[in-house]
Amino acid sequence: MVTILSMRPRSGRGASFGLRVSGFDDLVRVLIAPDKFKGTLTAAQAAQAISRGWARIRPDDLISLLPMSDGGDGFGRVIGGLLGARPRRVRTVDAAGRPCVARWWWEAQSRTAVIESATVIGIAMLPRNRCHPFELHTAGLAKVLAAAARLEPLRCFVGIGGSATNDAGFGLARALGWRFLDQLGDEVHTWGRLVECDQVEEPISALDLGELTVAVDVRNPLLGPHGCTRVYGPQKGLRPDDFDTAESALARLADLVTKRSGESVAEFPGAGAAGGLGFGLMAFLGAKPATGFSLFAREAELRSRMEGVDLVITGEGCLDRQSVMGKGVGELGRLCGEAGALCVAINGRVESWGSFPNPFARVYSMSETESPVAALLNPGLWLSKTAERAATEWPGAG
Repeated sequence: MVTILSMRPRSGRGASFGLRVSGFDDLVRVLIAPDKFKGTLTAAQAAQAISRGWARIRPDDLISLLPMSDGGDGFGRVIGGLLGARPRRVRTVDAAGRPCVARWWWEAQSRTAVIESATVIGIAMLPRNRCHPFELHTAGLAKVLAAAARLEPLRCFVGIGGSATNDAGFGLARALGWRFLDQLGDEVHTWGRLVECDQVEEPISALDLGELTVAVDVRNPLLGPHGCTRVYGPQKGLRPDDFDTAESALARLADLVTKRSGESVAEFPGAGAAGGLGFGLMAFLGAKPATGFSLFAREAELRSRMEGVDLVITGEGCLDRQSVMGKGVGELGRLCGEAGALCVAINGRVESWGSFPNPFARVYSMSETESPVAALLNPGLWLSKTAERAATEWPGAG
């Protein structure tokens, strides 16, 4: 039986496990809970790959798999799976206005809808460098929300990470019947021209989605140096000379919403998530924000699943500064620290996170096992091999 006398990890990436251990048997209880490895492996695929590698070295350990999502790609499959929800499909359009079929999830007994915006307006759905962000919009999400509303849900979870858009939900609002008018009473059709907007009109009827929760994977406000345009816009194709136009457009939208409601939604944590879609869902549909990780942790009953576990293994495609600023993998590491549990991160690659605290006892990277190019060609294989290395270095291995 493994007796852990000290579970405080030593500081610094690449530190040893930092344990004093007395008495080993062949059994270690391991919880494997990675996020997706974006563009290569789903969270479930990553969990399986890590499990295979660990089990090759330590076949007698008791391994549990818990794929994770903090609100981005894979949110629907993960949260829907936890709820026992069934997938449904609806015809709509992607961020570029092209026809697509989007999946969402419905759990009939609790009347819960789960929607993942990345399956509708995700950046991974678009060809690279073919569409400028001023041409992209969130309108396609409206049909998915409308399909859910027709079933009269009591609650609805919307995960918004991984979007291609930066329109702050303007396209979604227009598709739901909101009108944005200039001084002459003409409609403003594109979000880049929102500086011309003088008036906002509500739709005649609003969607009823029950208790609507928007799951955000970051806590940025809508505007300013930490807002969606300057922080995440470049990932979506915005150039520095686009920043002023984009920021002015979203500032005008935020000002009109504030005047209408008396509430500065733009400053709410998470308003800047997904190119401001967090703001849009809060402003136009009355959604309440929650971190994607906290929603996952609640629905997965994560704290109870961690009881009696000797080791938690997590990971994602790229572990970096954002990972320890509220994203799921960093939050899981922090939660393990609070619970006195040991957490190891196995990732595609690792970048510096500067002065932010390191919540992990040990950090591994596939790029340390194989070249980044080879790792991308067969990520499941090399993630598994990296897990083998971690298992070999576990106290008492071999």
